[in-house]
Amino acid sequence: MPDSQASFAIVVGSGPNGLAAAVTLAQAGLPVTVYEKNRIIGGACRTEELIRPGYLHDVGSAVHPLAIVSPFFRRLPLDEYGLKWIVPPASLAHPFDDGTAVLLGGPVAETASLLDDADRDRYKKLMDPLVKHWEEIVAEALQFPHIPLRHPFVMLNFGRHALCSAAGLARSIFTGARARALLTGLGVHSVMDMESPGSGAAGLVLALAAHSTGWPLPEGGSRSITGALAGYLTRLGGKIVTDYEVKSLKQLPFGGLLMLDITPGQFLEMARQELPDSYKRRLRNYRYGPGVFKVDWILDGPVPWKAVECLTAGTVHLGGLPEEIAASEKAVWQGMPPENPFVLLAQPTLFDRTRAAGDGHIVWAYCHVPNGSTQDMTGRIEKQIERFAPGFQDRIISRRVMSPAAFQADNPNCVGGDITGGRQSLKKMVFPEISWTTPLANVFLCSSATSPGPGVHGICGHRAAQAGLRSLRR
Repeated sequence: MPDSQASFAIVVGSGPNGLAAAVTLAQAGLPVTVYEKNRIIGGACRTEELIRPGYLHDVGSAVHPLAIVSPFFRRLPLDEYGLKWIVPPASLAHPFDDGTAVLLGGPVAETASLLDDADRDRYKKLMDPLVKHWEEIVAEALQFPHIPLRHPFVMLNFGRHALCSAAGLARSIFTGARARALLTGLGVHSVMDMESPGSGAAGLVLALAAHSTGWPLPEGGSRSITGALAGYLTRLGGKIVTDYEVKSLKQLPFGGLLMLDITPGQFLEMARQELPDSYKRRLRNYRYGPGVFKVDWILDGPVPWKAVECLTAGTVHLGGLPEEIAASEKAVWQGMPPENPFVLLAQPTLFDRTRAAGDGHIVWAYCHVPNGSTQDMTGRIEKQIERFAPGFQDRIISRRVMSPAAFQADNPNCVGGDITGGRQSLKKMVFPEISWTTPLANVFLCSSATSPGPGVHGICGHRAAQAGLRSLRR
């Protein structure tokens, strides 16, 4: 195994966290080589012509509210390597069966005006103080776990809401279905049961992002993020080797600082012989969360929303009333693919025409399913879209589906289709299950299984690399 005097670094995995670790180490002067299993870098943050030439689809993540505010990414000259953000007029649309929709984004008062009368002031009372301190909140949130010494009172105000369940927070503050549905739908991004404590945190962060910096799309697709990171890494002298799958630590050169952008399951397989029994038990007990079932479409025109204002939003939440949303996610946690799934949809070509040939449009959508589910959700997802956009299916030129098994085959980090790197919970937010450090000298984990968790922000990789550099100095 690598000794304590590493003179070079190796990173396994070229997702945002792997590349963030590589950049951090290269900035410190270490020669860095990144190994990637696939032909194309990026992990779940990449873009390919999945269906037809000229149509660029995001394989995994598509919309990036945390990337644009990531303290680490902000310090890098990524714009010099082609990263350009597109911020739609509205971050999110949440349509209802009556043909209306709530739009999230811009000034808090604009979203509040679309809610039921009794909830307008309540929404402003909740959001205004938090939006005012958005920069402090996001900086502290991406440093967890730690005591927020720099902004304790700001984080106390945020935390008293964030520690609630998404559904419970919505019920406790709002009386109308529109505001409750909006907040519950945002909570789905936590990939937790909507009644679970802590599921409200993701919803609050995303709402604050929408009112502050928006939910941006990278021009040209998600590959622009990892492409920019790779470009900067190359300028720093780093190297990237593709089409090389690391199945064992023994495949790697001896004596280097090693960063692994993998989840505990893969680490157990990769280093089984070298790890102590107690740590192996810990890795075996690590639990993965729900999977996702995703569909990409090419359409002959925009989605024909009943609520035409949905055409101003990059993301659309399809689930109707709050009770329906909560029921959909509860079914997943009970091991049942939902009959009426909550669908998260992105429509990037409304705002980025570089991604589609001719007049066609691409649409990306997914729903949660039990981990490893084999249920084909295509019909259920399209039925849910058709509910709010009659005529949608008539506009389909072609489609491509990705089941949980397909996600795992494409990216082994997505165990059973879990795109978050592990089951999420309030306990895990406060007391992470997996540390960047491992029992092996100079071997570190830097995936979204480590703190601060899921999202395209690069902080897991950056902080793991910082821990590795500290170990070398010691």
